[in-house]
Amino acid sequence: MKRMGAGTRAAAVVAVAGLLLVGLPTVYFLTTYGCGGAEDRLAEAMADEAVLGTAPEGADRASHDQECDDDDLFVTVGTQYRYDGSPKTALRHYREAARADGWRPRATAGGETVPGCFTKAVDGTTAYLTVEGPEEGVLHVDIIADHAESEWC
Repeated sequence: MKRMGAGTRAAAVVAVAGLLLVGLPTVYFLTTYGCGGAEDRLAEAMADEAVLGTAPEGADRASHDQECDDDDLFVTVGTQYRYDGSPKTALRHYREAARADGWRPRATAGGETVPGCFTKAVDGTTAYLTVEGPEEGVLHVDIIADHAESEWC
């Protein structure tokens, strides 16, 4: 039987160390990094929120989007409307629509409410509904959340 030389043993040690130090983290990164099933379920639950389907009188739906940030795992679902009305009218509409759908105005630590920001539990986490605009004739209505319970507005 042939014995393994010192050079061969050293090469084997380097190869095993390389596999452990580079290979395993690479496999972990490729198999667990980014948005997955939990974020897909959260996006589906957020997209089902009735408030996203409401619009102030005179608003025309321009687009709908849904995305997940692979780095921070937050999900955004939103609708944009072409709207030439006033921000006050839009906010009043969404205050009523949000309340009817179970959303509550977001309060600061001092008890003040944040204009255009509402919260609600969605898929086991706190989601934030934001109403912005209209700016340049576009009204943005978005829901954003993650399972890390981040605060968004």
